[in-house]
Amino acid sequence: MTKCDVAIIGAGPYGLSAAAHLRAANGLDIRVFGEPMSFWERHMPKGMLLRSPLAGSHLSDPSRALTLEAYQSTSGNQITAPLPLYRFTHYGRWFQSQVVPGTDSRKVECVDRNGAGFRLTLEDGETWKARRVIIAAGIEAFAWRPAEFQRIPSALASHACDHRDLNPFAGKKVAVIGGGQSALESAALLNEIGAEVELLVRAPFVRWLWRQKWFHTFRPVAKLLYAPPDVGQAGLSHLVARPNLFRRLPRSMQDRFGKRAIRPAGAAWLHPRCEPVRFTAGRTVTSASPNGGGVTLELSDGTNRHVDHALLATGYRVDIARYPFLSHDLVPMIHRISGYPQLDAGFQSSVPGLHFVGASAAWSFGPLMRFVAGTEFASLALTRGILGRVPSPRGS
Repeated sequence: MTKCDVAIIGAGPYGLSAAAHLRAANGLDIRVFGEPMSFWERHMPKGMLLRSPLAGSHLSDPSRALTLEAYQSTSGNQITAPLPLYRFTHYGRWFQSQVVPGTDSRKVECVDRNGAGFRLTLEDGETWKARRVIIAAGIEAFAWRPAEFQRIPSALASHACDHRDLNPFAGKKVAVIGGGQSALESAALLNEIGAEVELLVRAPFVRWLWRQKWFHTFRPVAKLLYAPPDVGQAGLSHLVARPNLFRRLPRSMQDRFGKRAIRPAGAAWLHPRCEPVRFTAGRTVTSASPNGGGVTLELSDGTNRHVDHALLATGYRVDIARYPFLSHDLVPMIHRISGYPQLDAGFQSSVPGLHFVGASAAWSFGPLMRFVAGTEFASLALTRGILGRVPSPRGS
């Protein structure tokens, strides 16, 4: 059995950033398992642009040297806003080559307790023993499919994360379910390849993130109203950007502010591309059934839609029990609230030595953990929790 001090499961923004900080702070034997940036590359559509601003799209290293600007300078690849998906994934792989070139691409099949540490079983049967495990496995396992679509074959109804390439839908009738950035951008991309698209939105209207020019461009005002990650509305943005302050609020306020900060909405730059798309708001799908090679959707107003495919841009619901690699014996040991692990200030769960970062940490630290912008806070707090001797995270 091979041993290491820390095993990180996941090589996306959070896993790579955590590795960068831990390796720099102390000469720990760290192993990162997973293919770098694989979720971004395989489960988001070609042609996508990131909604997050450039200031909120950097991965985190201790010296803040491996920024998007450094990537541009080193690679010669121009950084533009909004940032194209392919450029962001390439930046992530460049970041990985600088901080953890020895990433192990094998999947972890099982994580279980092993004495005072953990045993990891890899896809080829090899086993590792780690004193600590950091779960940075992302959100693929949490893709939410509404109950109405549970029995519909994936050939007729699939989640947006199931598709890297939308071209097979060219010339098809597609209903996109959802009202957030993923739904709106998927609808725009489908329309642009020649699909006949209808967007079905539960809310009474589609919300767009219109930027008030004076608020965002007049620096003294912009700095006062919005923190650099730009997550949440004016004023609330600063609270979200300070997770240690956010987590001290009464739970009712955390829940209310958290929902406000991540309400389904589309970036303003996407609006012109969505104008040709048919929108139907204030309706829900009450039932779905296969019908002659397509699927029939019954809506809450009593009308029907017969389409070739239903694309579910219905988001993600965290439930760490859905991570397939967490053993059946380990999951019950983790104190969970609505599927989220309850974490201490160092992102450690109720199982000593088992840490969670990324969206799984959102119940404990707020909505910033759902965005790339949260990698710096999480990596600093995690490193301090493990080693006890790094500077306090910004916003503490």
